[in-house]
Formats: sequence, C-alpha cells, structure tokens
Amino acid sequence: MLKYKILAVLSVVIYFFQPFFIANGGIGADSLSYFEIATDLPYPETNLFPIGYPVLLRLLYEFCNDYFLASRILSLLFTMIILGFSYYKRFYFRESVLLFTGKTLFFVFIQAMSEGPFIFFLYFLFYFLHELFQNDKGKYANALYASLMLISMLLIRYSGVYIFLGFLIAIVLLFSKIKKTNCFKPILLFVFFSGVGITSYLLFNYLYFGSVVGENERALPESGLSIYTIRNIFGLVNLVNPFIGLKPASVSLPSMIFQLLIFILDVGLIVYLFKYYKKAKAGRLYFFHVILWITALVYGICLWVSGWFQQIEEMNVRMMAAANICIFFSFLILYFENESSDKWIWRIACLFFVFHTLYNLKDPGDYLKNRSIIKSQMFKFKDKKYLYNDEKNLVTKTTYHFPLIRKSFEYKHTNKQKGSLKESVAGSLNPKIKWLLNDTVKIKSKVLYTSQLKID
Repeated sequence: MLKYKILAVLSVVIYFFQPFFIANGGIGADSLSYFEIATDLPYPETNLFPIGYPVLLRLLYEFCNDYFLASRILSLLFTMIILGFSYYKRFYFRESVLLFTGKTLFFVFIQAMSEGPFIFFLYFLFYFLHELFQNDKGKYANALYASLMLISMLLIRYSGVYIFLGFLIAIVLLFSKIKKTNCFKPILLFVFFSGVGITSYLLFNYLYFGSVVGENERALPESGLSIYTIRNIFGLVNLVNPFIGLKPASVSLPSMIFQLLIFILDVGLIVYLFKYYKKAKAGRLYFFHVILWITALVYGICLWVSGWFQQIEEMNVRMMAAANICIFFSFLILYFENESSDKWIWRIACLFFVFHTLYNLKDPGDYLKNRSIIKSQMFKFKDKKYLYNDEKNLVTKTTYHFPLIRKSFEYKHTNKQKGSLKESVAGSLNPKIKWLLNDTVKIKSKVLYTSQLKID
C-alpha cells in the first residue's frame, strides 16, 4: 500500500505544478469565458456555460485576487479531496490512485477547465451510488446525496444532462431486476430529485437568459462532414482507452494512419474490458457496473450527436472525459476483485504516468515569465473591451532531431503559438475583456489585437 500512497502524493504535486511549466499555463479559450462569467457575478450576462465553475473560481478569486491561481487551487483541492477521501473512507484507494495515472485526470486537472470539477462530482456520485447498492443502511440518504452530486454536475457542465439520461436508460433496462431489490425506491428517489434539480436550473436559464443551454450563442458545425465523422468515430471508441488519447485535429495521412491503429487497439481493448465486465454478474455490485457502462455509452453518443447541431470540439480526451472515467473506474474495481497480483496494472500505470508527465513537458515553457511580460504591457490597453487573435497565420514549429536515424520532423505545439499564447495570458490578466472568435467588431479601437502585445 505504501507505493500507492507515494504515487498519490506525486500525483497531487505534479498536477498542481505542471501548468507553471506550460507556456499558456493550461489556460485556453474556454478558460477565458469562464473567467469572464466569474467577473460578472452575481449578475451573469450569458449562459453559454453553466454557473457552477465560475462560482467556484470567483470564491477562490476573492482570496487570491488571481483567476489563474484560483484555477490551480481548485485543481489542488479536487485532487487532494478525492485521494484523501478515498484513503480515509477506504473507498477503492488503489483504484482511485490509478485513475490519476490515466490520460483523463492528467488532462483535465492541469487545465483551467470545467471538466475538473465535473469529474470531481462524478467521483462522489460513484461513491454514493456504490453505497446505495452495497449497504443495507442509509439507502435513502445516499440516494439524496447522489442526486445532489448529479445536479452539481449539471451546474458545472450542461453535458450533465447526458449523465442523467445514461442513468435513466440504465435503470429502465434494469427495471425488472432492480424492482425486486430493496434499492428500487431509493433509485426512484434519486431519479426524481435529480430530474427536478436539473429541470429547475434549465428552466431558470430559459426564464433569465431566454435560452436553455446557451444555444443562441453557439455556432453551427464546421464543414467537412465525412472526415469529421471518421475522426469522431475514432474519438468516440477511444473513450475505452485508459491511457492513450487522441488529438484528432489533423487529417494528414500519417495522422490518420496513427488514429486508425489506435482505433484497432481500442476495439481490442473493448473485448478485453468486456471480459471483466461479465465477471460483475456474480457480484453484489452488478447494477453499479452496468449503470456505469451504459452511462459511458449514452454520454459518448449524445455528445457525438450534439456535434451535428452545434459547434463543439471533436470527440477527444476532453469531450470523452466522464465516459472514460466511468469505464476505467469500473474496470479497476473488477480487476482487483478478480486478479491476485497488481504487478502488470501497476507497471503499466506508472509507465504512462511518467509518459504523460514528460509528454506535457516535451516543449516546456515558463508561464509565469510569459505572464510577467504581458502584464507589464496591459496598462496601455485598459480601455479595450475585446480581445482578438490576429496572428493565427503565424505558425511556430518545433524541430525534433533523431541522430540515430538521421531524421528530423517539425511539430506545431498548440500552446506555443504566439497569438493564442498572448490571447490566453492577456485574457487571464483582464478577464472582463471579451475574446472574439472572429474580428466582427466595427469599432476597431475597442479591440486589443494580439499583434499589439510583445512576448519576446
């Protein structure tokens, strides 16, 4: 158990500090939107994103007066609470630690994004549902707590609706079996209170903003339907892979061949994981595992379908985060229940933990330095109301040399593109400024263009 304690501490430390060594500090375009909503509180002007994450950011901002630091403190608290709770409650501590070696938690907790708190509440949703099925006492209390976790997920991300839908479909499919157990009424209570909470918030959105999920502020999907569909299929199936993630933005031949190979690997993983899933039938937590698997499938498909009607990211690690955690956590529980040794899973997990750490530092940057440089210039642009990246065509590439084979190749690192880097830093320093996807503002003097900022 000592090795898991050490890995848990390493996870907390690395997750907190790594963004400081990434050029943009883990701050993307969505992060700026969350910061902007947080500054508007208590009178939000948009429901493009739910209010939950901005509220958490604002609470921490009141103490540290810095949204970047607020996001880092939140991630630190999320990781410490999950691992600390798991250890002291003896709730699958080994399994919980290994979750932090996978691609999903590594990605969401080093970024300033809503997936962090979303996964945090999902983890505790697992706990209360697990207790509901596992223990004979406190079933109604656990059902109420589980509904609070699910409502909290909706307040963080609108895709919490898909988690609810996944649970609902799973319960309908298992209805005849669950009806015969003492979990039936608590489950109905869970569904009822979750449904009321979710509906109430969406109704509030409609009455206050005039839209349910900010649909009036979202763009239509981009063109290129065929290749978009193929990449999304690869990304959707990749939700079963605990360690290897896809960045399916490229359509080059080498990239598509790589994605195809990962797709074949993922199909093999489905067969392997399903072997453990079938073993759950003999256990007391059969319903728990079935619900997690069905929820993961429904969540993934619903997000994919959403992409046909609005402009969202392709089915990458971020979009499939919740589905991947459902599958991975279920697998880890079943693995330790059915295997006498953790040798292989431990070695593989540690290998990928090191890989993910090094991969994120493959082209390291100094966020605090970049922030300091931009901060010294922002006073000149205090009257600007909009922020636009007008340097999208300026591409910075890093060249990698392989002496043994006498080959080299160039790679475009998203975090090192000067325009987007300036945009993320400037937006975090002045979160009230509104970043623009397109340069549509007529009064150009109100726009801060990234070309006006110097980073070197």
